[in-house]
Amino acid sequence: MKAPTISDVCRCLEVEYGDPGWWPAETPFEVAVGAILTQRASWRNVELAIESLRNAGSLTPAGLLRARREELEQLIRPVGFYRQKTRYLLEFASFIDRDHDGNITSLSRMTASEVRKELLRLPGIGPETADSILLYALGFPTFVVDAYTMRLLERMGIDAGEGYESVKKSFEDSLDGDCSMMARAHALIVVHCKSRCKSTPVCNGCPFIESCISEAEKQK
Repeated sequence: MKAPTISDVCRCLEVEYGDPGWWPAETPFEVAVGAILTQRASWRNVELAIESLRNAGSLTPAGLLRARREELEQLIRPVGFYRQKTRYLLEFASFIDRDHDGNITSLSRMTASEVRKELLRLPGIGPETADSILLYALGFPTFVVDAYTMRLLERMGIDAGEGYESVKKSFEDSLDGDCSMMARAHALIVVHCKSRCKSTPVCNGCPFIESCISEAEKQK
């Protein structure tokens, strides 16, 4: 069985699910806050926390820095690890306020690699969170690799290299640096893996049923 290409998979997902309209947010800073909060948390709980921050006037760098730490901890409590994540949010808000005049979009004047390097210096921001901010908040053509991506690649038998950076580059090369396609592709992989390609897959009706190595192994 010949494995499909990354481009084949992304086109198939788009036909199957359409445009998922991700990342839902009112401002680029809100995207960044969501990217930090969603670590080890369901999106539903992130939405609850973001709505609480918005209602409290704390969904801006200045608003976060004005608030008492204990208040912020309670506002984002639904996402879990709320003390740790409060520290991450405050560090990020301080970085935007101090180094970028409180305006996250000023980061767009830098190169993607420069912004990524700065983000990765901040506590609580690893490659996946940094790339989510670059792609969805700032519009840089970068791909976000997550556990869903790795699961789908393994089940499809696609060799995209070893480790985060190699897989990221494979997607970016396959999608020709198309920012909007990278945003849709990442979101579509999440949609597919949550609905069908779960830890225990739901294979009935899957668009990849004929090319999935996992399914082929089950049929032996």
